[in-house]
Amino acid sequence: MSHLFYTAAYIRLSREDGDREESDSVSGQKKLLLRYIEKHAELLLYNMYIDDGYSGLTFHRPGFMRMLADIEERKVSCVIVKDLSRFGRDYIESGRYLERYFPEKGIRFISVSDHIDSLKQEYDLLLPIKNVFNEQYARDISGKVRAALRTKQQCGEFIGAFASYGYRKSPSDKNRLVIDPYAASVVRRIFSLYLKGFGKQEIARLLNAEGILCPSEYKRAAGLRYANPGASPFSLWSYSTINHILHKEIYAGNMVQGTRQQHLRGKQRRQERSRWIIVPGTHEPIIDAETWTRTQQLLKSSVRSPDVSPTPKPHLFAGLLFCADCGRPMVRTGWKHADGSPEYSFTCGTCRRHGKTYCSPHTIPARALEQAVLHDLNLILAQSDSLPALMRRETERFLSRSPDSSSSEPARLEREHRHAEQMLLSCYEDYRSGLLSSEEFLSCRTKYRRQAELALARKQSMEREASTRNEKLRLSPFFHENAAGAQLKTLDRALLSALISRILVFEDRRIRIFYTFSAKEAPAFPCQYSIKN
Repeated sequence: MSHLFYTAAYIRLSREDGDREESDSVSGQKKLLLRYIEKHAELLLYNMYIDDGYSGLTFHRPGFMRMLADIEERKVSCVIVKDLSRFGRDYIESGRYLERYFPEKGIRFISVSDHIDSLKQEYDLLLPIKNVFNEQYARDISGKVRAALRTKQQCGEFIGAFASYGYRKSPSDKNRLVIDPYAASVVRRIFSLYLKGFGKQEIARLLNAEGILCPSEYKRAAGLRYANPGASPFSLWSYSTINHILHKEIYAGNMVQGTRQQHLRGKQRRQERSRWIIVPGTHEPIIDAETWTRTQQLLKSSVRSPDVSPTPKPHLFAGLLFCADCGRPMVRTGWKHADGSPEYSFTCGTCRRHGKTYCSPHTIPARALEQAVLHDLNLILAQSDSLPALMRRETERFLSRSPDSSSSEPARLEREHRHAEQMLLSCYEDYRSGLLSSEEFLSCRTKYRRQAELALARKQSMEREASTRNEKLRLSPFFHENAAGAQLKTLDRALLSALISRILVFEDRRIRIFYTFSAKEAPAFPCQYSIKN
C-alpha cells in the first residue's frame, strides 16, 4: 500500500473578494475536494477547515490558523484546496507558505483546479504569477468597495452596521438615521446632568441605580445581534461610555465617518481629525447647538494635564486579587498620612465603579494582606528544606511519567493518548479490510481522534504551566536567598506570580489563597486568614 497522507481540506469564501457564489460556494468546494480525495486512495481526509466570510488578503483566519496548529503537531501531511485564490490572495504570504513553510514541514500541497501537486511535479514557475494576479484581483475589488463606501460617506449616508445609541436606521432607507425616542431622551439627560456639574462616573452610577440599560444591552434587548468585546461583563453604564457619548458629534446632527483607515495589509488605524468625513445637517439632532458647544467647552476645560511621570510598576498582587463574591479584580486605592507616608488598600472593582448596590467594598489593607501571604508561605517553607527543594520536588511529582504512579495526572493522560492512537489505527485497518463501513469508520475516527487530542493538549498544558512557573521563580532574588532554607522576610512580584494563581478576598477580611502547586506539607489548602488592622 502506498504512503498515506492525512489531508486537510481547506475552504474559503469571501463576497468582498468578488467570489462567485455558484462555483466558489462552501458546498461547491466541499463536493469538489471530497470527490478528488475519494479518487486518490493515498489521501485520507483528516479534517475540513472552513473560513466563510474571510478575505484572502489576510491569513489570520480561524480555520486557517487551526489548520496550521494541526500541521505543527504533525497531524496533517497534505493540504488540498480548490484553487490558489481559495488559499489566499496575498502574493507575498502565499509564496512564503507554498515555497518555504510547506516544504520545510514536509507538507504535500494540492490545488485541484490549477492542476498543482507538489508531490508529482517540480515547483511551477507560473505559481508566483498566478498569486500576483490573485492579489491584484482582490486589490481591485477592495479599492472599488472602498471608493463606493467613501462616496456614500461624503454624501452623508450612514454605512455602519449599528446606529449610534439614540438613533436607529430608517425602515425605508438603511443609510439614513432617525431618532429613537427613548434612547434619545437618555442622551439628552446625560448632557443635561453633565452641564449641571455631575461627573461622568456619577452619571453612570445614577443611570445604573435607575435600571436604565446601557447602549450594548439596549441594542441586544432590541433584538440586534450586537457584541462589544470591550464591554463590561456586568453590562452597566461606565465612565468611558458616558465620556464617549459626550464627545460624539453625531448627536448635534452631523454625520462623522472615516475616522479609521485600513490598508490592504494591516490593522485599522485611527486617522487625524483633518481626514475625517464630516457632513453637517444629515439627520435630526438630539442635542441643540448651544448645548453641544457648551458641553465641548466644558470637556476641554476639565481635561487633566498629561502625566509625564514614568509608567508605574504593577503592584505586588496585580492580576492575583479578586472579590470572593462578584469575582471581579480588586483595585488599589491610596492616601497619605499626616506625616506624608503613603498607605494603600484594596477594594472590590465592581463596588468602586458602580456603587454598593452591585457589590460590597471588601476593603482590605495592603500591609495586612502582605503579612498574611508572607506568613502562609513561611508555614509551607517551615515544613520543607527550602523553596528550591520544595519546587523541585513538586515539579518532579507533578510531571512524573512513571506508569506505576497511578496518582500522576500526566502519566494517566499519556496512557489515554497512546490508547486512543492505537484504537484509531485499529479502526483504519478494519476499514481497509472491509470490516467497517465508511460511516462507521468516520464515527470511530472522530471519537478516538478527539480523545487523543484532548489528552495530549491537557498533558502539554500541564507541562507548560510547570515550566513557566519555574522560569518565573528564577527571576525572584528570594528564590535564591531561600536556598539554605531561610524564612522569607519580604515578598516580590516574581515570587508571587510563580507561586500563587489567585487570592479571594471576603467581606469579613478573610482571604483564600490558591497556589500553583499542590503542597502535601500544607494539607489545609486552600487556606483562610482573618486579617485585623
